[in-house]
Amino acid sequence: MPYNEVGGNSVVELPAVLREALEAELSGYSTGQLAQAAERLSQRYRADGPAVEPILTSALDSAAYLAVRMPATYAAARQVFDRLAAAQPDFRPATLLDLGAGTGACTWAAAAAFPSLESSHLVDNSMHALAAAERMLSSSRVQVTVTAARVDQPTGWPRNSGFDLAVSGFLLGELEPETRDIAIDQMCTAAPVVAIIEAGTSGGYRRVLAARSALIAARRFVLAPCPHEQTCPLEPAQDWCHFAVRLTRSIRHRQVKGAERGYEDEKYAYVLASAQPPQHRSARILRHPQIRTGHVRLTLCDIPPGAHEVTVSKRHGSQYRSARRAAWGDPWPPAENPG
Repeated sequence: MPYNEVGGNSVVELPAVLREALEAELSGYSTGQLAQAAERLSQRYRADGPAVEPILTSALDSAAYLAVRMPATYAAARQVFDRLAAAQPDFRPATLLDLGAGTGACTWAAAAAFPSLESSHLVDNSMHALAAAERMLSSSRVQVTVTAARVDQPTGWPRNSGFDLAVSGFLLGELEPETRDIAIDQMCTAAPVVAIIEAGTSGGYRRVLAARSALIAARRFVLAPCPHEQTCPLEPAQDWCHFAVRLTRSIRHRQVKGAERGYEDEKYAYVLASAQPPQHRSARILRHPQIRTGHVRLTLCDIPPGAHEVTVSKRHGSQYRSARRAAWGDPWPPAENPG
């Protein structure tokens, strides 16, 4: 199982084959080398601005990214793909387009979430990252092809359609605002189902919000997290829609980051959209459920659009039991309690 339950949080574990591939990539570097390179990368990512040149410009940069960022990217993408599977239970993607793929975290996550996945085409402007992705994914069951190019340059790489699923993971923040729509348009051209994941910051939320508008304009239906295609109720407020996933840190991960805890929480914002409308729509839990004696308070994004709180008490029977098990980001009510 990819998840364990700890304190109401879903803890993502990397698949054993991915852990082994990661260790093989990192075995030639010392902790000190990786830590110094990781700190440089962290400063760059915290700047949260467009990247004219590749961020991962060397094999060491790529290794540092593998050590400290790829596990978190995998965990966020894994949870997003589980939301996709829940929204479209019959979805069986065989082919994936992974834009801004880096070292291939989203492809690994899609392969874990969808046993039907057969192939993935990775596009990124870092040759070092793509080389690591190819080496690591050679130990998976997924057939991989790659293109080293900027995703926002129309002539940089072949514009193919016929994919089942297109994903961009933590990509839009590295693009100029005026070119982000190029990537989103290509995703819509390439596949009927699109997943966009960004950092769980106010800036990441704004980028996802703009991407959501572009997807709706391209006649896509929102599958998650929103239960509607109307204006986001959080947009006018000093608040933003984001979620969190907990992932287990390896010993090397802790050493490189200088961390003591055996886990970290990755916050992210996302949107899932499809050419086909969802079979069922539910409200979405926007915050950690507040469990109190005899009742649970939930903050929901609901239908019709609006963020509000509801209280589920013992007198609600099965819904109360479900509320005590519910987590931030889950649909509400759960499928077994649609009424």
